[in-house]
Amino acid sequence: MQFQIIVLGAGIIGVSSALHLQAKGYRVALIDKASPGKGTSYGNAGLIERSSVIPYSFPREFRSLLRYGLNRQADVRYSLSFLPKAAPWLLSYWNHSAPAALDNAAAAMLPLIERCVAEHDQFIDAAKLERFVKDQGWIEIFRSDKAFSKAKEDALALTKYGLAFDLLDGPSLREREPHLSYKVVGGIHWLDPKTVSNPGALVEGYCALFKQRGGQVLHGDARTLKQTSDQWQVDSHNGIITAPEVVVALGPQSPDVYNPLGYRFPMGIKRGYHQHYRKLDNVNLEHPVCDTKGGFVLSQMDMGIRLTTGVELANSEEAVNAIQLERCEKIARSLFPLGEPVDVEPWLGLRPCFPDMKPIIGPAPNHKGLWFNFGHAHHGLTLGPVCGRLLSEMIAGDVPFTSPTPYSATRFKY
Repeated sequence: MQFQIIVLGAGIIGVSSALHLQAKGYRVALIDKASPGKGTSYGNAGLIERSSVIPYSFPREFRSLLRYGLNRQADVRYSLSFLPKAAPWLLSYWNHSAPAALDNAAAAMLPLIERCVAEHDQFIDAAKLERFVKDQGWIEIFRSDKAFSKAKEDALALTKYGLAFDLLDGPSLREREPHLSYKVVGGIHWLDPKTVSNPGALVEGYCALFKQRGGQVLHGDARTLKQTSDQWQVDSHNGIITAPEVVVALGPQSPDVYNPLGYRFPMGIKRGYHQHYRKLDNVNLEHPVCDTKGGFVLSQMDMGIRLTTGVELANSEEAVNAIQLERCEKIARSLFPLGEPVDVEPWLGLRPCFPDMKPIIGPAPNHKGLWFNFGHAHHGLTLGPVCGRLLSEMIAGDVPFTSPTPYSATRFKY
């Protein structure tokens, strides 16, 4: 079982990396303990987010900090017992969210964001997955004139990025989403993003394309990774497999592999939930809608209308806590008619995040043939194909389409 490259992790990042490496002529094995697209890649809001040119930063205004400190909000919730452990990471996140640092992060991420849709389109076309994708953007909604006015100013300030959007007053908004409550006073329709009705199935489709082109998909435990002379080896259900190069693309589980190798990167975890609801008769949701104050997105999925929550700060191993989802559902039901829940219990996912709001993409500093591609925060689905392309160019020794320096592992102490 000899390959040229082993990719650890069959989420959107790993599958996309494997596809791009395969296209460059490498014999690639893709390994995961679960089926493709069943982890964090499955549970997102289904947005290929071309309009997200400013990273999600830590709030710095005193009033916002006070509001979140009370721990009664729908968009962010924290476990009190977890805060002491998370405090150093949160402080670093806060520092990196200062205006100048945030501008630097936005500039670093822009080349990836700008190409996210085009890179997805190539895979979607090749795998014939158009049935899962719509080209009609998503709508940000507001429940107060003050919030809407501020959002319009912020949107107009983004015109330098070439984004397309429509500013919608109440009547215009209800022409596009007739079933939204009159509590919603306006919205911004972001037109550049694409939306996905089944993110898990999209990843499965990309993986099927990888296999169709001759790739091997195996079940195995990435934690068995070890280096032997000039090779890397992993135990799979088919036996030991080896390759001179290996890619760690395990999202929130990546520390399980890089920590034993001596790396200590400041990866934090933002937990998030989703729940599906039955669609009521003659009530359609034409676009994903995001209530930014409530911190949730409603999206029409194949499984029902999915409500995806914002951020929960808690230990990764902590059990599901329904408080945040209940808060979001209460607001959502006041804005849009939802049926009964479809799922027996909410889905809980883990978003891997670095405090400087950039992923790690590139070579491991201390190990030959070891490569990293993880830490994509809220934008794993968005950035999978474009980051897979960048990594493949680096491994192949090609001139990368953008400088990989901002994503280097060496920016952290390791």
